[in-house]
Amino acid sequence: MDRPAKRIAALQGATSHELQGTLSAFARELQSRGFRVAGVIEQSACGVRGACKSLSVKDIASGETIPISQKLGAGSEACNLDPGGLAVACGLVEQAIDRGVDVVVLSKFGKLEAARSGLCDAFRAAILADIPVITAVSAPVSQDWDCFAGGLSEYVEPDIAALAAWWRASHARKSCTQVMAAGASGIERAPRRPYLSAYGGA
Repeated sequence: MDRPAKRIAALQGATSHELQGTLSAFARELQSRGFRVAGVIEQSACGVRGACKSLSVKDIASGETIPISQKLGAGSEACNLDPGGLAVACGLVEQAIDRGVDVVVLSKFGKLEAARSGLCDAFRAAILADIPVITAVSAPVSQDWDCFAGGLSEYVEPDIAALAAWWRASHARKSCTQVMAAGASGIERAPRRPYLSAYGGA
């Protein structure tokens, strides 16, 4: 990726489980290198025919798990997503953004977000704060995503190497010049805190 990256990396082209695993792994990699990461990762258990049995999201900054499913009764195979639980998770992400972070990782842009609910306010908060965002985009709402994110987003292959390339290019977009040597994964370590002021840090 030779050109500066766009502000948002959107992942597609894998199963939901695989996409969440990639988001989680990359978030941990950035944290291990000293970057302040906010956001949520989806954790789910689904029935044999795909019905959602247990849904939760893990807040990356605090490690807190927030249930986002509601009981619909025995035998129900309808998706039991609870917008109220997502609203709680969204609020935690917005609070972390207010405190100052380097990147926001959001589980996905799906049907609720397309309807301007779910994690939509967290997306907006990160965009307004000019913070890089990494997310997964559900294929059925790709057109809604393109309308929402406009020219701020680019699709990135759902693997760590592609995300690492996007992350390096995102530094070029920020005109960041003082970076430490890259590790084996190709992801730079977080610079000293004065340099992080460009991302809204102290």
